[in-house]
Amino acid sequence: MTDATESSRERSSDPTSQHTIAGTVLTMPVRVRTAHQHTAMFVVDADAAQRMIDYSGLRVCRFGRGDRRALVVLMLMRYEDTDLGQYYEYGTNVMVNPPGTPASEATGLRALQSAGAFVHHLPVDQSFTLEAGRTLWGYPKVMADFTVRNGRRFGFDVSIDGQLAVGMEFSPGLPVPAAFTSRKQVHNTYSHLDGVTRETAGEMLLTAVRYRPGGVELRLGDHPYAAELAALGLPKRALMSSSAGNVDMTFGNARVISQ
Repeated sequence: MTDATESSRERSSDPTSQHTIAGTVLTMPVRVRTAHQHTAMFVVDADAAQRMIDYSGLRVCRFGRGDRRALVVLMLMRYEDTDLGQYYEYGTNVMVNPPGTPASEATGLRALQSAGAFVHHLPVDQSFTLEAGRTLWGYPKVMADFTVRNGRRFGFDVSIDGQLAVGMEFSPGLPVPAAFTSRKQVHNTYSHLDGVTRETAGEMLLTAVRYRPGGVELRLGDHPYAAELAALGLPKRALMSSSAGNVDMTFGNARVISQ
C-alpha cells in the first residue's frame, strides 16, 4: 500500500493502487454511486478563457466563426454515496484540447467532441474530499459554504471566506429518454496545482437527465472567483442547462502531463 506522499507518476502506474488520506484507505478507482448534478454551459470569448487558464499550459478548444468561442461549464454536485463521503462541490470547467492535439484537429465543433474539462475552480464543503482531491488528483479544491434551495426552481450560493463567489437558479428542464443517456461516458478532466498539470480519466453514467436551452440565472459576488467569471463576459444567457437525478461514476489515478 502506498501513502499520500508518493509521486503522481508512481500513483498512475497502478490503476488498482491504494492511498491513505486522513487515515482512510482509498482503493482506485474511486467510486461515486449516488450523486445529483446541475450544470450550465456558456459560450464565452476564447481569448478570455485562454488567459484565465494560461497557467495550466493547456489550450482551450476553440469553435465558432474565426475560432473565437470557447465553452465553459459551471456545475454543482451533491455527492451522497461515494468513497469520499457526502459533500457539495461547485466547479468552473473550461473545455480544452487534450495535450498533443494536432492543430488541424484542435478547433471546431468536432474538436469539442474529444475535448476534456479543465477544472479551474472547485470549492467543496468537507475537509476529507478537499485533502483527497488536492493530494491524489491535483484538483484546486478549497473550503466553501453552500446554501442550497430546493423548490420549483433549484438554486444555490457558494461563499468562500465570507464572500459570495457565485449563485445560480435553475428552471426545470425537459426529461431526456433513457435510451439517449443509458451508455457510459468516458471523460477526461485536467487540473493544475503547485506547478503540476495532471490528467484524470473517468467513466460516468447519468440517469433521470433533463435539458433545456438557457434555463439558468447566474449571479456573481465579490470573491475573486467572481471577477474571473466576469472577465469571461458572464453573466449572460446560458447555451444550455441540465440536471441529472443520479450520477454513477468512477475515476482513477491522475497522470502527470507536465511539471
